[in-house]
Amino acid sequence: MMEWLLETVLLVLLTATLFHAVRLERALGVLKRDRAMLEELVAGFNSSTRAAEQGIERLRTAAEGTGRQVQRQTEVASGLKDDLAFLTERGEKLADRLDRVLRVARPLGQDTSDPAPEPSRDPSRPDEAEPRLRSQAERDLLRALRMAR
Repeated sequence: MMEWLLETVLLVLLTATLFHAVRLERALGVLKRDRAMLEELVAGFNSSTRAAEQGIERLRTAAEGTGRQVQRQTEVASGLKDDLAFLTERGEKLADRLDRVLRVARPLGQDTSDPAPEPSRDPSRPDEAEPRLRSQAERDLLRALRMAR
């Protein structure tokens, strides 16, 4: 009888072991599947990380190129600014000189007792405009140059 009892206990233990082995096998299968999915996710993450690093490097290169281009344009603009300042200053000096010459010449032309005949205007020679029109244009030029300061 003792044999039977031992065999029954052994049978129950073997059944329990078999039940747990089947459960463990299923759990290991799930782990293997999850591990494969995790490896795919890690590979995708690594690929995305490499692509992001390459994108950052391209952006850095583009930013450096743009920075150099902006620097060159700034240097050119600075040179042009200096040239414009020189030309403006020179234009102002010429305008002041022209104004002084006109002020000196105007009283001389107004002192004559008999007025000179009005010159005929030749459209092919615009520099022979009437003195009053010429002086108004000069005043406009002077005003524009002073406003440009």
